[in-house]
Amino acid sequence: MTEKLNSMRLLEQQKIKFTVREFPDTIHSADGVADHFGFPHDLVYKTLVVLPPQGKPMLIMVAGSRELNLKKVAKATGHKKVQMASKKEAESLTGLQTGGISALALLHKNFTVYIDQPALELGHILVSAGKRGVNLELPVKDLMRVTKAKAVEVT
Repeated sequence: MTEKLNSMRLLEQQKIKFTVREFPDTIHSADGVADHFGFPHDLVYKTLVVLPPQGKPMLIMVAGSRELNLKKVAKATGHKKVQMASKKEAESLTGLQTGGISALALLHKNFTVYIDQPALELGHILVSAGKRGVNLELPVKDLMRVTKAKAVEVT
């Protein structure tokens, strides 16, 4: 098993039950993770870094099977326009590698966190633990509570 990550410590402190799901760190996509475990693609969420015109970046969790709509993101977050962070920007802003960006591992940075509305229909999802090759499976309601994620329609 992987070393204990800050995201795992956080969930343990909050007494939130989770399952660690390890996979080869050569898999960089949520769909690839779903395929590896034989899970439906809508259960594995990726965390995307989105940049508003000014202010802090936003973290948006979206099912690997869905595509982010930046116009919907802008509308839902009260901005005229937003843009995706490049891979280099996302890694620089978060301090994490793409494929390992996790809202759970970034709580100390106080990013605003959003989750795509369809997650509310699921009991649990998998999200990155903050390191490539490690996802955590946990209840959606607990993920939203601990990250203070707001549900928005962004796909």
